[in-house]
Amino acid sequence: MALWPFGKKKDDQPAEVSPASAESESTYSDAPPEVPVEFETPHHDPAHGDTGPFDGDTVDIADFDFSDFSQGVLDLGSMKIALPRASQVQVEMGEQGPKMVHIVTEFGRITPVAFAAPSSAGQWAESTEQITQGMIGDGLTADVEQGPWGAEIVGQGEHGIIRVIGVEGPRWMLRMTTTAPRDKAEDLRDLAREITARTFVYRGQDPVLAGNSLPVVLPQQLVAQVQQAMEQRAQDARRAQEQQAQQPQPAPSPEDEQSIEDTSQALRDLADGSGTDTTDK
Repeated sequence: MALWPFGKKKDDQPAEVSPASAESESTYSDAPPEVPVEFETPHHDPAHGDTGPFDGDTVDIADFDFSDFSQGVLDLGSMKIALPRASQVQVEMGEQGPKMVHIVTEFGRITPVAFAAPSSAGQWAESTEQITQGMIGDGLTADVEQGPWGAEIVGQGEHGIIRVIGVEGPRWMLRMTTTAPRDKAEDLRDLAREITARTFVYRGQDPVLAGNSLPVVLPQQLVAQVQQAMEQRAQDARRAQEQQAQQPQPAPSPEDEQSIEDTSQALRDLADGSGTDTTDK
């Protein structure tokens, strides 16, 4: 599967870059810390390059036509993602509400997350070791492979393969995590790279601590589905409690009955004073 570049809707000259954008690009272009020497980190320009992921605060997604690949754009506020055809969006629920957004495909699942990052590059290089150690701690074998944007982390387990793709932009980092069975892992890898190259990240100007995920805003249609799922979960919990309350309690054993009778008699004795010594001294 070839990687792009995409055809823009408008064959005009590149848009002028504001001084603020130029400064951001200049800051970001600092060479990142070295990853292992066998892995190359190609230069990626999220503001003026031919492929993404793009800096959404600088590049207008309306200038691109993804209709040959995508059935529509998933707008999550901090990310806009071209959804591949025949894919679905799945919202993973936590105790307090939505926890993660997944793109479910015929090959497996892709989980996009955008993070705040320092103005200087290097967060992905720092993250690779932590992710690798985490995989090993979970019982996976972990390797690092070369990808279009540099190192990709691959964890292999008994039931499938996990791949983590990381790309840095100006004050943000995009991470795509894929989960697939072994026989579909390469297909999902290629599809995830295509999605990554068509993703726009919106860092904004709000202060977010480096390393924290950028806020996600669910589309209204997904919000309605999430609300329905949360209501269903609450109903199921209430129904389980009611069923538990209606279940008959087990009959006490003869030993328990005798213990209850002894306790009741002791309480009666205390109440009428028969359990106390009233003999005159």
